[in-house]
Amino acid sequence: MKKVTALLLGLVLVLAFQAGSAFADSKLNGVINDVIGSPYKSGGTTAKGFDCSGFTGFVFEKLGIELPRTSGSQSKAGTKVAKADLIPGDLVFFDTVGGNNSTVSHVGIYIGDGKFAHSSSSRGVVTDKLNSSYYEDRYVTARRVMDDESFQALANG
Repeated sequence: MKKVTALLLGLVLVLAFQAGSAFADSKLNGVINDVIGSPYKSGGTTAKGFDCSGFTGFVFEKLGIELPRTSGSQSKAGTKVAKADLIPGDLVFFDTVGGNNSTVSHVGIYIGDGKFAHSSSSRGVVTDKLNSSYYEDRYVTARRVMDDESFQALANG
């Protein structure tokens, strides 16, 4: 009986977390969807044109969270997250300069289902798969910049 109770409690917690995720995810996706297709602009921080960290800063500002300006600085914000533990809203970082020396030069926002949104220098604001041959080989790290309180505020707001 204890095993059944524990199993049911675990299931309830998983379902409750997924419901919270759906709300935060939809709010996050709403902000991102509003700027999908915006052009790339070096140093850009508005829908008229974004660079990668300008895009992430813009999205999180709309959610009430301030981020540092550059991808390198953003890669030190929040707490480190394992790739297997990503949730929508986590920042994902890449080495796109070359040499695969784990130097952060690009950032995007994980949106779930193995995908992330970012401002590509060649395509503007788009979504891509983390496991695409280009990004999988260049992945460096991920950071969670939303604490539980921020996440819940988004889920309930």
